[in-house]
Amino acid sequence: MARFEDDGFVVVRRAFPASVAAECRAALWQQTGCDPRDRSTWTRPVIRLGDQAGGPFRAAVNTPVLHDAFDALVGRGRWAPRESLGTFPIRFPSTEDPGDAGWHVDAGFYAADGSMRCTLDSRGRALLMLFLLSDTGPDDAPTRILVGSHLDMPRLLEPAGDAGLSFLELAERFPAPTLARPLAYATGRAGDVFLCHPFLVHAAQAHHGSRPRFLAQPPLHPSSPLQLERADGDYSPVERAIRRGLGLPR
Repeated sequence: MARFEDDGFVVVRRAFPASVAAECRAALWQQTGCDPRDRSTWTRPVIRLGDQAGGPFRAAVNTPVLHDAFDALVGRGRWAPRESLGTFPIRFPSTEDPGDAGWHVDAGFYAADGSMRCTLDSRGRALLMLFLLSDTGPDDAPTRILVGSHLDMPRLLEPAGDAGLSFLELAERFPAPTLARPLAYATGRAGDVFLCHPFLVHAAQAHHGSRPRFLAQPPLHPSSPLQLERADGDYSPVERAIRRGLGLPR
């Protein structure tokens, strides 16, 4: 898991069957109001669909290889099983600015004022997950990733205490060295999954390919809060990375 702690993500290739991805795409196409055979109906650069539960969506997130990976990264018994596959930004080939391509860290919870927030213990989010539901090449709007950027977030979040920082407040504080980190792209085949540290800085981009890109981006929820001080020292890779960002012993 050293690569996960260093880079902030690992890729599980063929994490779920391509046939399951195809079933998910078929269900999502129906909800877009677009015709997969008629490009004239692809009028928007991105269509966002809400959470989808059961059937192929449940199957995709509950394969043995993914459960083993969750245990390895978050800790056995420390994550909550999912019955759904989260939200879906479906990106279409377009010259139009999608309007959502800024660098950010996904929030873990909603505060009472409605703001989406992040805390040092990553309340509400144990992993960011990117499920490729279609083959995704360099021109197909792959998610951009700043490699190692998760290590910069703990020092930004620590002064904010239990209240944390909003999604926008944290993005406004990204230091120049974070934004200059090496780039990686979430490319691969339908059925691949990127498992990312919850503090990983990432961004969307415009689609310059020819076929729509289907992606699910559910969080993996913790079954109990992450702990940055454990008497037995049994830290998960997610927790070790946060401690490393704070300059604490790993």
